[in-house]
Amino acid sequence: MIAVSVVVPLLNEEESLPELHNWIQQVAEKNQLSYELIFVDDGSTDSSWEVICDLAKENNAVKAIRFRRNYGKSAALNEGFKIAQGEVVITMDADLQDSPDEIPELYKMITKQGFDLVSGWKKKRHDPITKTIPSKFFNATTRKISGIKLHDFNCGLKAYSHNLIKDLEVHGEMHRYIPLIAKWAGYHAIGEKIVQHRERKYGRTKFGISRFIKGYLDLLSITFVSKFGKRPMHLFGALGSLLFFIGFVIAGYLAYTKIFMAAYRMTERPLFYFGLLAMILGTQLFLTGFLAELISLQTRDKQSYHIKETINYKSENII
Repeated sequence: MIAVSVVVPLLNEEESLPELHNWIQQVAEKNQLSYELIFVDDGSTDSSWEVICDLAKENNAVKAIRFRRNYGKSAALNEGFKIAQGEVVITMDADLQDSPDEIPELYKMITKQGFDLVSGWKKKRHDPITKTIPSKFFNATTRKISGIKLHDFNCGLKAYSHNLIKDLEVHGEMHRYIPLIAKWAGYHAIGEKIVQHRERKYGRTKFGISRFIKGYLDLLSITFVSKFGKRPMHLFGALGSLLFFIGFVIAGYLAYTKIFMAAYRMTERPLFYFGLLAMILGTQLFLTGFLAELISLQTRDKQSYHIKETINYKSENII
């Protein structure tokens, strides 16, 4: 098996690619690490692909994937993971802000110290304040929700065990939450390493407010799917039952006041409409949960479950 697969997603980074390639090659040769370098061109409109083709002619370790259009960093990583053959898979950005000098230590943390995933921590950053402040807020929120004590979830420099990346599937903006996905898939040996962060040498940042918003939406999605994806009735059924119960109590109270206290007609009181709305919403939520549960049962045999190991397991023995 190849020791290290380096997966590099990129978008319009033609100037930095030769330098990055040479740097990774030098580090691998110096530390006697067999390697493959996988470039994933996420729909670049400059000469990035032509540069990659030239590098591949010079170095057989270079592999590449080119998208027809821009799909996003998660899609690029997902396709890179599919073809990675290394014992350890390391991801880094193509803008030279991540240092390939970190590769040997990251490799040792996976192979010698037993980590499933090691995330880089850019303790000293060379980014504008418009990027650092949203990043700190994002990381604090993700730490609180996930319970994973990492300082920098969004660092592009990460190392993974081979087994872990073959169990991963990322899309949208969920590359930010790979530590969460790994944890919920049963990989709990998640570590952190302080890494160098360099100023951008070429081009310009791809970070924007839209990516920040999409990141939070994906956080909500992944939290919901991980907790209730296989048991939607636990969420919708519970909420629906609670709302229906509240509406039922309101209706009972109004009926009691009408019969025993000679109150105004029930329909003349605003509370009546709150109770009616609660009962209707409760019924709809309960039915939503019931239908979602039926769909989940029908597709459960198609869902993937992450198996760590087996003993005398043969699928044909299952009836």
